[in-house]
Amino acid sequence: MKMKPNTALLMIDLQNDFCPGGQLAVPHGDEVIVLANRLQPLFNLVIATKDWHPANHVSFAANHWNSSVGNVVEVKGCQQILWPIHCVQGSVGAEFHPALQTDKINRIVYKGMDPLIDSYSAFYDNEHGRATGLADYLHDHHVDTVYVMGLATEYCVKYSCLDAAALGFRVMMIENACRGVALHTGDVSASIEEVKNRDVNLISMEDIIL
Repeated sequence: MKMKPNTALLMIDLQNDFCPGGQLAVPHGDEVIVLANRLQPLFNLVIATKDWHPANHVSFAANHWNSSVGNVVEVKGCQQILWPIHCVQGSVGAEFHPALQTDKINRIVYKGMDPLIDSYSAFYDNEHGRATGLADYLHDHHVDTVYVMGLATEYCVKYSCLDAAALGFRVMMIENACRGVALHTGDVSASIEEVKNRDVNLISMEDIIL
């Protein structure tokens, strides 16, 4: 089923470091790659995001004295979860998963480039101080509906969905085309409930591909 011209597919962080064997592997994260490949031909506009961190990024536990992955620290008044070093600019881990088809990608959105602040969302940094330009790009292409899939459900997928909805886009989160990192028990289910309560529509692959 070919989607309408005013729709776009947003593929979140389908990178090596978020797949099995990567530095911040999402359990079963590689399972969504084949789904991304099935979805892309259905859309006229396909956008992919990439975490693109400098080596001294604030989100890396290794850059904080006496800290561990999963700790939460405060940086300039912003709560920051600490992660393993991942998706460093120019690294193999930052590359798209090798099985991902990339010839239909119209635009790549790079995020998390400021060493002093993280950026889960495809649209803004975590403090909404700087936009990525994605909203303007979608408006320029007369998009009013975005379909979102990728990694990880309760972080970059969730915040991309919430920002898209707040910006006035109709948001369709393809739930079974996402996987969560599940840092804490219940995180994934809580994020699903949160997006449901914030005007995000939950759908499945089966609703799109008959």
